[in-house]
Amino acid sequence: MESPRGITIATVCARGGSKGLPGKNIRPFPGADGAPLIAHTIGHALASTRIDQVYVSTDDDAIAQAARNAGATVPYLRPAELATDSVGKLPAVEHLVAHLEAQGLRIATVVDLQPTSPLRNRGDIERCLDAMDGVDLAVSVYDSGFHPAFNLVELAPDGLARLYAQAGGVSRQALPPVYAMNGSIYCWRRAALARAAVHGLWSVPVRGVTMPRERSADIDDLLDFEWAAWLYRRQAAQEALA
Repeated sequence: MESPRGITIATVCARGGSKGLPGKNIRPFPGADGAPLIAHTIGHALASTRIDQVYVSTDDDAIAQAARNAGATVPYLRPAELATDSVGKLPAVEHLVAHLEAQGLRIATVVDLQPTSPLRNRGDIERCLDAMDGVDLAVSVYDSGFHPAFNLVELAPDGLARLYAQAGGVSRQALPPVYAMNGSIYCWRRAALARAAVHGLWSVPVRGVTMPRERSADIDDLLDFEWAAWLYRRQAAQEALA
């Protein structure tokens, strides 16, 4: 039954024009009987008892059909102007949510899930939803193992390297840990999403929710795909032995 404040939906944004790995969103991924990559993320959303409906935004007919086959709703094909390399994801998510609201849906929370992050689990989504108390957005992060004051450098035109950030002589162990956003999960309050679509993600209060590195793979190219597939098989083997 719909809450007076509205429902929780999952959104999955998947463009068809991937350059790093063409067709990656519908490329068969290990498990789920060879289902396409996007089906794994749709399955994560459908498995959550706290997500009421799952929607996919895409400009591609093949992705749309794969999404419907996996159990998601694809209300339209995304306009071309929202499906270019130069347009960020937030405008596409906001466009989808506004479209659903124009159809009469009352939405309180938007759980945006990246289709190229197939290793998250339902518990990761639940912990992000739990972390929304007092903030407008909860995002998944992981300890990347790097610190900008010790590991990240920028190169001058002559090839000389220098640290991107200076630690001021402080040891790495004395610095607070830093985390990388893995892109897997973004849990939005509806009003905050509308604000961030105009002013940017960091215009709203954000809480980071840690995920282990082994579930933080993000597929952009073939090497990423093969690495994520290996991690998936490794995880499945460990669960089978448990």
